[in-house]
Amino acid sequence: MEHNRLSKNMTAELNRQLTKEASASQTYLSFGAWASNEGYAGIANFLFSHANEERNHMMKILNYILQRGAKVKIEAVPAPPKHPTSIQHCFEEIFNQEVDNTKGIYKLVKLSFEEEDWATWHFMQWFVKEQTEEEALALSLLDKIKIAGGVNASEEALFTLDRDFLNNPHDAVLAEDKTT
Repeated sequence: MEHNRLSKNMTAELNRQLTKEASASQTYLSFGAWASNEGYAGIANFLFSHANEERNHMMKILNYILQRGAKVKIEAVPAPPKHPTSIQHCFEEIFNQEVDNTKGIYKLVKLSFEEEDWATWHFMQWFVKEQTEEEALALSLLDKIKIAGGVNASEEALFTLDRDFLNNPHDAVLAEDKTT
């Protein structure tokens, strides 16, 4: 007996977003490794935490697809972007990735509305709120980096910024922790 409650199109789009979340996780992981290699332990820790958060988003979507009786399709994840050239470049890339992720979420919300798939529409509202938090966090961190001097920041300013990430992890709370 067929128990699938998702359209073929919705299933395909949810699987596409699942892959985007996995890709985002890989980017955070790669950038975290770069930050660690550059000696920025606080920033690396922040990025590693966000890699886990993105993986949790992926699992949330995967579980939803399964709960609705549809098939999960695990696709290859594209390689993350090349290592950043600076802390500012790192967080600019992160912000752009979050904006791209938001577009995918909005596409799913629109599709669920058009299909009158209210269960998926409701499910996606958590992600809408989450992406609002993710973008705001990325922008606030970019602002801090620019205040520290951006691409021309001194070693001392970058050291202080990194130490702040390490000593005050709650200043950069995971959006997931704010989204209830």
